[in-house]
Amino acid sequence: MFPRHLTESIRTALAERPVVLLLGARQVGKSTLAQALVSEGLLDRYLTLDDLTPLSAALADPQGFLAGLQGRVVLDEVQRVPDLLLPLKALVDRDRRPGRFLLTGSANLLALPKASEFLVGRVALFTLWPLSQGEIAGRREGFLSTLFAEELPPFQGEGHLPTDLLLRGGYPEAVELSPESRGRWFRDYLATLLAREVRELAQLERLSDLPRLYGLLAGRPMALLNWAELGRSLGLPTTTLKRYFNLLETLFLVRTLPPWEANLGKRLVKSPKVFPTDSGLALHALGLDRARLEADRTLLGGFLEAFVAVELLKQVGYAPIPIRLFHYRSHTGEEVDLLLEGPGGQVVGLEVKARGSVRAEDFRGLKALAEALGPRFHRGVVLYAGRETVPFGQRLHALPLEALWRL
Repeated sequence: MFPRHLTESIRTALAERPVVLLLGARQVGKSTLAQALVSEGLLDRYLTLDDLTPLSAALADPQGFLAGLQGRVVLDEVQRVPDLLLPLKALVDRDRRPGRFLLTGSANLLALPKASEFLVGRVALFTLWPLSQGEIAGRREGFLSTLFAEELPPFQGEGHLPTDLLLRGGYPEAVELSPESRGRWFRDYLATLLAREVRELAQLERLSDLPRLYGLLAGRPMALLNWAELGRSLGLPTTTLKRYFNLLETLFLVRTLPPWEANLGKRLVKSPKVFPTDSGLALHALGLDRARLEADRTLLGGFLEAFVAVELLKQVGYAPIPIRLFHYRSHTGEEVDLLLEGPGGQVVGLEVKARGSVRAEDFRGLKALAEALGPRFHRGVVLYAGRETVPFGQRLHALPLEALWRL
């Protein structure tokens, strides 16, 4: 079993809050983590609504089902019975002892009608993503804390692109398979997920449009979300397209990265970027292997930026300091791939380059951001496939990509 860095935060939440909600895609390890907490004695009982008997009981009488549960309980895959949330709200409002329930969901409950209304103020919310590079290596990453520290320590990388890591992805079961077996795992995962989960969550006019939309989004990693362009490519009206897109988000297959907005006296682009949440799954859906990916430098650059964004998203979940993740783009063309806002409103800008060298012009967007922000700008970093940490001016550095999970 891979160590999950989110576990300690969940332990703390169970000691403080009546309900803890752990969301994440199928097969990312939610059930394994929950069962480990039962084994530790932090929870007394594990029930999954993937099993027919508890599912039937919960569907037949949600209030009676909850009332009959004794002790501290895990309810796995709770999105299968959304009607549990209203009686759960009443139950918790009567007795707010901490650690009463750990709920898990493979669909984002907050996207379901009225679910957020029932849960607000009562739950500690966590998202478990596929394995981070640090979790795979058995190492807790310190990248985010280091970025916001006063000094950036020297770091030496191995000087190559992590193409194999992009193709491997982070699903725990797939990580340990051979490339050939992993390809079959990805194929089966997508087929069963889009057939089973989508039928439970929504009635679609044409189920085949959903994998087409996922493939289109996967082939444009870190592109700005443009409804009109997507609609033309798929031949779908905007209302249908948005509904399908929301389903992909609800199933944790894609994620949007919001634009950073601040009163800088500039007009900023307000469209989010879109990226797949697992590079291995997305590359398999596109039928790309290492040779084809490395032959298309534009696509490689997009996937590398998405890979960094996902790793940061995972680390933000268990970072010791509060950090929010954005992108930055102005109408005049000034752009920074990724923007991190940390304690006190301090900002770190990150650029991602799929090559082994860095040029002074690679810092153009970071310099413009530093000028606009003044003292709020803490640091600008270009992540690249080189070996050395190199200063490029005050608060500007080139840093090897491996620093993301090895620093």
